[in-house]
Amino acid sequence: MAGDEVVEHRSAERLTFFTDAVVAIAMTLLVLPLTEAVSETASEGLSTADYLRDHSDQLFAFALSFAIISTFWRAHHRLFEHVAAYSQPLMLLNIVWMFTIVWLPVPTALAGSLETDRPQLALYIGSMLANALVSVALHVVLRRNPALWVADNPPNSSGTYGLLTFAVLLTLALVIALVLPGVGYLSLLVLVLSGPIERLLFRR
Repeated sequence: MAGDEVVEHRSAERLTFFTDAVVAIAMTLLVLPLTEAVSETASEGLSTADYLRDHSDQLFAFALSFAIISTFWRAHHRLFEHVAAYSQPLMLLNIVWMFTIVWLPVPTALAGSLETDRPQLALYIGSMLANALVSVALHVVLRRNPALWVADNPPNSSGTYGLLTFAVLLTLALVIALVLPGVGYLSLLVLVLSGPIERLLFRR
């Protein structure tokens, strides 16, 4: 099919550089609500301790989102180490992937500024789940099209299984957060199981 054909004379290098730049900007935007809060704290004559106490939720949301975007970027970077050229489906999926990254500062700002409720939890965790699912789709499209591979560095199944594990755990975290709203963002602690589960799967 035409959509699966490799885009002629276009390597994946420019696509990778552009994606990296988008991720860097998105990670920078995460900190903007915190810098605005510093100005507000100063105008109210409060201390540094007051700032840290009053904006602890924002600080937690920033640190968590920064770590998660870093995780998504590392997985994307490892995947594109195997990409020599790109097809139309791969490019479109990559654009959707970037959208989920650029969008994440919005639910992050909501998480740190408003009272936690079910819609907020669904938006925040659901945004991360969307990125994980698009990442899985990127892996599948690449592995099914050898014409896109680096000749001496074909992709393997480990990255796909790792992202599938991450997506399943995010789904579990979302269910826990919605069923037990008192747990809130602590439901994301299930993500620490990702490493042990991946190691168990790879051993098998």
